[in-house]
Amino acid sequence: MNRLSEVHNQISAAIPESLIALLLRIGIAAPFFLSGRTKVEGVLTLSPSTEYLFAEEYNVPLLPADVAAHLATYAEHLLPILLVLGLLTRVSALGLIAMTLVIQLFVVPTGWPTHLLWAGPLVYLLARGPGGWSLDRLLKLD
Repeated sequence: MNRLSEVHNQISAAIPESLIALLLRIGIAAPFFLSGRTKVEGVLTLSPSTEYLFAEEYNVPLLPADVAAHLATYAEHLLPILLVLGLLTRVSALGLIAMTLVIQLFVVPTGWPTHLLWAGPLVYLLARGPGGWSLDRLLKLD
């Protein structure tokens, strides 16, 4: 068992925390950004199908459908970009956690396995921050 602990410690020491955080930032940014791209035509013009889905299918509370569609679409573009850059990482992670909760509770309640996969990296980034390889660290924001 001692040898196994030694190997574990060597592996842990060889993988910098900054690399883990960077991989989590990029990995979780991808599905949100790609989802945002499916909602638009051109750069940021909402597609008719997005307007339809928010008006007829998604039951987002408290917000008019058009406002919810724009907020979700813009958040799915902006927040992943900020995550990849490691800029305002904790705020971006919190925003995507909130979006994930809304999706889980009101849009796709059966999607919890996927939503847990999203929540894991986001909670890590919220709790631990962006890692050393980030604009937050460079600018001393974290």
